[in-house]
Amino acid sequence: MSGAQFGSLLEGLPSSPQPDELFSTLAALPGVRVERIVSTGQTSPDGFWYDQGWDEFVLLVAGTATLQVEGEGGRMLTPGDWTLLPARTRHRVVATAAGEPTVWLAIHIGEPDGAAGAE
Repeated sequence: MSGAQFGSLLEGLPSSPQPDELFSTLAALPGVRVERIVSTGQTSPDGFWYDQGWDEFVLLVAGTATLQVEGEGGRMLTPGDWTLLPARTRHRVVATAAGEPTVWLAIHIGEPDGAAGAE
């Protein structure tokens, strides 16, 4: 047996808005964590900025979102759009689609062990 794993980023999506974003770790290796995030209208709280000590590559798979990097205006993301957020790049989610799931693929690079969710 090879140990290969398979899945779908679009499987098991909620059919109605959820109170919180849904986070699923798809793979965790030393220094790298691959995560699916599903938003259903959630945004970052007013005045809140993610400020991570590791790099993050983010790909928008489905839905729409507006991401803001500190000092810049919001940037609308549609499926296929991606961004690389170097460590200490303060950013926030300004909007996500309320009528459909917004699916993100996030790859955390250089994240210390045990830091999952510590953004």
